[in-house]
Amino acid sequence: MANQTMQLARLLREAGILVELVQVNAPYRPVWVEKLRVVRALFRFLPYLARLWTCAGRVDLFHVMANSGWAWHLYAAPAVWLASLRGTPVIVNYRGGDAERFFQAEFAWLRPTLARADAVLVPSEFLAAVFAKWAVPTEIVPNIIDLARFKPAKGKERGHHLIVTRNLEDIYDIPNALRAFAAIRRVHADARLTVAGSGPRLASLEKLCAELGVADAVRFTGRLDNEDIVDLYLNADLLLNPSLVDNMPISLLEAMASGVPIVSTNVGGIPHLVEDGKNAILVAPGEPAAMAAAACSVLGDGKLAERLCQAGLETATRFAWSQVRGQLFSVYARALGAPSVELA
Repeated sequence: MANQTMQLARLLREAGILVELVQVNAPYRPVWVEKLRVVRALFRFLPYLARLWTCAGRVDLFHVMANSGWAWHLYAAPAVWLASLRGTPVIVNYRGGDAERFFQAEFAWLRPTLARADAVLVPSEFLAAVFAKWAVPTEIVPNIIDLARFKPAKGKERGHHLIVTRNLEDIYDIPNALRAFAAIRRVHADARLTVAGSGPRLASLEKLCAELGVADAVRFTGRLDNEDIVDLYLNADLLLNPSLVDNMPISLLEAMASGVPIVSTNVGGIPHLVEDGKNAILVAPGEPAAMAAAACSVLGDGKLAERLCQAGLETATRFAWSQVRGQLFSVYARALGAPSVELA
């Protein structure tokens, strides 16, 4: 979501809109506070609230990127309330794939905040249906893929470089991607895997790689910026998406726009984004053997890989900025009480 936020800010600026970013993970000041586990939260949270308050007094509109869990309570909800208190129109752009469970547990806390929003945006029919269960009206504005940045590599020869571009968190089930990769290596001994993402499970995942005997073929890059992630896709032959919970993952859009075939679990909103056998191969979650078999079928069949890539490229065009921005600007206009927004 951080990369999507940075991309949206850049595209809005290029369209002539003045954008101010208020980061939830700004650097600690002073730097030594980062070593104090409990205290450091206040040193980040209180300046965040102060920046929100100041920002709400000088901008015309708040666009709040929101997720489930503590991210909602600590970051999204304060942004909505402070904007509302200062009389600034606010749009909630909710992207949490775990919304169903989150709403079931805590919707009484969410309802008052959502009521303060001038509009609630979701990127998929999947999330729109979840919100509808709680009688919250939404508008679908899809995730955006910048086709000027993500594009297929020219003249690339296919190999066996697999990538996972998800954070190292339980909901993304990286362990089963590693187990699938170990099985793939028994068929393609030269296969290698790059895992691009940060999170709390790095040590346990590195240990699992050693236990599976694939440590020499797996690279953990940490979080990549927008430029590095583009390069990663250009050098990839297959994307594995092992997630247990998902909405409309931008990683799948990036892969399709980059001409990289996809093997993914079929959870959440993923079947709304890709179709099994057409622009991706979908498998059940938590089944590394099935994921490995699907991956081997793509890696071993050039025609299948090419067919998936071509269909993926066609799908990606539906999520280009030129296709999405009109929907977003229409929401902005209504929140601002304007009849329309005319931008180049």
